Amino acid sequence: MAQPTVFPIREGVKFHNGNDFTPEDVEYSFERNILFDPANGPQWMIIEALFDSQTLDELVADKIGTPLTEMVDENGNLINPDDAAKLIEFYQQVIDPVIEVQDNSVVFHLVRPFAPFLYILPKHAYWSNILDKETCVEWGCWDGNADGWWKHYNVKKESSPIYDKANGTGPFKFTEWDRTQQKVTLDRFDGYWGEKAKIAQIIDWGIDEWGTRRAMLEAGDADQIYMPAQYLDQVKDLKDLKIESGKRITVTAFHFNWTVDKTSDFLGSGVLDGNGIPADFFSDIHCRRAFSYAFDYDTMIQEVLLGYGERPPSVIPSGMLGYNADLPKFEFDLAKAEEEFKKAWDGKVWENGFKLTLLYNTGNDARQTACEMFKENIESLNPKFKIDVQGVQWPNYLDAYKSGKLPAFVIGWIADYPDPHNFIFTYFHSNGVYGGPQGEAYIKFAQENLNPIIEAAISETDATKRQAMYEEIQKIAYENVLGLTFYQEIALFPMRTWVQGWEFNPIQSGEANYNGIYKAE
Repeated sequence: MAQPTVFPIREGVKFHNGNDFTPEDVEYSFERNILFDPANGPQWMIIEALFDSQTLDELVADKIGTPLTEMVDENGNLINPDDAAKLIEFYQQVIDPVIEVQDNSVVFHLVRPFAPFLYILPKHAYWSNILDKETCVEWGCWDGNADGWWKHYNVKKESSPIYDKANGTGPFKFTEWDRTQQKVTLDRFDGYWGEKAKIAQIIDWGIDEWGTRRAMLEAGDADQIYMPAQYLDQVKDLKDLKIESGKRITVTAFHFNWTVDKTSDFLGSGVLDGNGIPADFFSDIHCRRAFSYAFDYDTMIQEVLLGYGERPPSVIPSGMLGYNADLPKFEFDLAKAEEEFKKAWDGKVWENGFKLTLLYNTGNDARQTACEMFKENIESLNPKFKIDVQGVQWPNYLDAYKSGKLPAFVIGWIADYPDPHNFIFTYFHSNGVYGGPQGEAYIKFAQENLNPIIEAAISETDATKRQAMYEEIQKIAYENVLGLTFYQEIALFPMRTWVQGWEFNPIQSGEANYNGIYKAE
């Protein structure tokens, strides 16, 4: 076990309901997050640092011999009541000793040196937010005890006691969540331990339709809006408006599901008869290669993003360890796309044709355009090729890709922490957030060809050796057409001139520091 990592806990911090923030709250929060992390959830970042595993299911299987998903049903009940003693012992001997309270400090015991650990903890997201243990127990969450902890595993998010509640320690407190209008209201927390927020309230409103967002900005009903670069000309000359920008540590990519869930609604007939595709359509490398040649990357960046972007060869953004602009990448070439389609499935794809559905999350016009570019280019090759493009709300899009029901998907990743492992693991490892949903056939490929290199790279302390390892992974990804990187975005943020104190954070959407923002004419 590596040297303990000790974090003294600031005294005098209050939760929004007035309770004291304690080291016990920190221990409880991290243990709870690990124990109840869903499939493809964010806790892999913590789990792999503290244990020699990437998921709770894998960790339980390693220590007990059976994956947790085979021991507990979807309602949190033990399939075999005799397993209770095993799971109690698992918590007591595996989970509890790794995170401990010592006086007014919290101690983490990492299983091995893990350089990104200090990058991971400060990110304000699911994996490091601290909950008030006392309040969570009152609301019906896990009580922190070993006996019965599994009853809270696999609970659907809507059924969680904290699904629509919050009790943090930050400068703003949660006031209201209007799910119908996708609107969240936050009020200033005057008991905040640090510098108090300069504005009294923040309203974060999810409005998918661009025209509505623009009208609200012009009228002054919105102080800042989300804007794809393609709409820059519509706002740049508006009165009393300024536009901030910055290159994000992010990539937007397109990935294939090698084994789609057969209950998917997006397979059509489910066979190669011109009215659908089989579940394993993209397990054929020629299908993947054909799509790779059928996308006009330069037009996407120059005409859709108006030049506010660049194209990395793979999923590691520019400026990060592992990036190499000279790595191979596919270029737009419809003649080569046609050649590959003619080879796919022993010629059956070209002869019979196919029909598949590509989804995008509504409001994301760049992703919509990317899907439509595939449709236009591929359908131009053969009248028997049909691609249906559909927009759905973001939660539905997430559910569809996570459940393995999308034949292929456009997806982006903003760095959780500035290390290449965060991107390589996410997209290519069999347990990655995007790797796992690419189907059983992909998972097997990754386990044999990628996982060992990815896991070795995170423990390597020599930067030169790590660079070479990440380049090797990206070459494997190119040779086997594991996905297509569309662009690394240069984000634009239109806002009224009265917005002051705004800061750009390359690994966070929107504002980096709400309590630093204020309004002044």
